[in-house]
Amino acid sequence: MEEWAQVDGLRFRFQRSGRGPALVLVHGLLGYLFSWRFAAPLLAAERETFALDMPGSGYSDVNDGLDCRLQSAAKRLLAFMDAVRISSCDLIGSSYGGTTALMAAVLAPERIRSLVLVSPANPWSKIGRRRLALLESSLVAAAFPKVARQLPQVHRYFLRRMYGTRARVTEETVRGYNLPVSRPGVLEHAVRIAHSWKADMEEVQAALPNMAKIPILLLWGSKDRVVDPASAESLRRHLCCAESVVIKGAGHLPYEECPEEFSRVVLDFFKRHSSPAVAGGK
Repeated sequence: MEEWAQVDGLRFRFQRSGRGPALVLVHGLLGYLFSWRFAAPLLAAERETFALDMPGSGYSDVNDGLDCRLQSAAKRLLAFMDAVRISSCDLIGSSYGGTTALMAAVLAPERIRSLVLVSPANPWSKIGRRRLALLESSLVAAAFPKVARQLPQVHRYFLRRMYGTRARVTEETVRGYNLPVSRPGVLEHAVRIAHSWKADMEEVQAALPNMAKIPILLLWGSKDRVVDPASAESLRRHLCCAESVVIKGAGHLPYEECPEEFSRVVLDFFKRHSSPAVAGGK
């Protein structure tokens, strides 16, 4: 069942389920809470689980004045936690949402018990740099949203690239991801994020040496074609309390392709790093 929270003049759409310590799920670029439809019920068996549409994505508010820098997204995530009265949580972020989660932990380490970063965008991944460079062109940036809306097969192509086994991409999955992309402002917001990508990655790299000692799980699919699996080791070396797991055969969205294995790995990580103080809830 969907709920809404008002945060700094923006309406956030979210769903909550389960009971236990709070767990917040942050989708990737052009994702939304739909992305967690398989994994969230499994995680909710042991956690009170919050899946949200970040502003600019899904069905949360989007507008031309929305600050698209990574640090601003992280601050909005923390403000959402305030709005739904989460003092501290475990945090799972995917792709750009993983980097958002990481930045939230940099800004407010006392509020994050542990981090699961699912193939997070990072400064060491070389995949996609040419596409990002194209979007820096004002002509391409202006044309891309219009073309993408008129040619839904473009979105289908990129969605299939995110799976390790492309046959797993169902029509229901394609329809689900296409729905919010048709909303005015969603694709434009994604393009503006691409404009600040280089500066955001530089900010992440500069922040990592000062990262607090928070337990971190880096989780990748072995067939990820979006964020280079080889970059996981470079990222891990810059984090003092990180471990890594690779899900064999999965692509960029292991929580969609392999939700049972994904949830088992994540819940095991939480159990190994939980303290008695959080056993009762938020």
